[in-house]
Amino acid sequence: MISLLASASDPMSHLVDKGLHQWNILGRPVMLSMVTMLVTAIVLVVLLRFAARSIATGPESMGNKRFVTRSAFGGVIEVMVLYLRDEMLGPVMGARLTRKYLPFLLSMFFFILALNIIGLIPFVEVQEFISWRRGEQFNLAENTTLAIFGGAATASISVTGGMAVISFVLIQVQGFRELGVKGWLEHLCGGHDLVGGSPLLYPVALLVFVVEFFGLFVKPAALAIRLFANMVAGHTLLIVFTSFGALAANAGLGWFGVSAITVVSAVGSMLITLLEVFVALLQAFVFMFLTAVFISLMAHEDHGQDEAHGEDAAHAHGAPAH
Repeated sequence: MISLLASASDPMSHLVDKGLHQWNILGRPVMLSMVTMLVTAIVLVVLLRFAARSIATGPESMGNKRFVTRSAFGGVIEVMVLYLRDEMLGPVMGARLTRKYLPFLLSMFFFILALNIIGLIPFVEVQEFISWRRGEQFNLAENTTLAIFGGAATASISVTGGMAVISFVLIQVQGFRELGVKGWLEHLCGGHDLVGGSPLLYPVALLVFVVEFFGLFVKPAALAIRLFANMVAGHTLLIVFTSFGALAANAGLGWFGVSAITVVSAVGSMLITLLEVFVALLQAFVFMFLTAVFISLMAHEDHGQDEAHGEDAAHAHGAPAH
């Protein structure tokens, strides 16, 4: 029998990524986070394609209405995308890099946001409860579950670490493509002015190189750890609050005591859930935004040139530069 009150004794048991019961590929267990990410990606593609169709300009036969977004969901997505592009990414990356990396950055943002939100919905507990109500007899191996979807995928360091690796590769690819091998090395040494300056500055350039080289790995690692730690902390706090009723029952406080603690626990859980929704949005944004910052740092020379070209174009057309 599955204990739905396991959080009362071990809150972390609900956060550990588990293997699907009797599911394996080439002898290795299929983890719950794998299925959750796959299903989330498929659903996200469907939803965002629907939003794109509702945002797209309609045929001329619709008149002025063809410029109006045709669904509330599409309107929300449109506002979010425009705000992120124009107010957050554009000022940091410049117009050229924003156009180039916007699809990847937005995909990362919505994917992480969707995983964070799914982690707040008790899909696993509901599936295990249904299995228990059916009276199914089974012997679960350690760290396995009968659920086939759900769980806090971003509370697994392997998931956030995998996303950080993708960001790391993209950042370095950007550096090599924009700066070349020589420019990439000069960037790690503090720039051409420091490397090509007085020989007395070479020890400083060497020190900068050591710091920047380790920074190449520290930056994406910080992305992974930040997302992982915030999700684990939030979910742990939420699980502890929801387990207060079970703790009161186990302590034998009586019907009145258990009821009072359960009501307080429910109210506190709802408040924490609202906070967690905000944190889910914030952490998705932070992961995407810092990735954009790290990418832009690998083309900081061109970023300034983009702004200069923009000013020249504005003066050429008689418009004030801004």
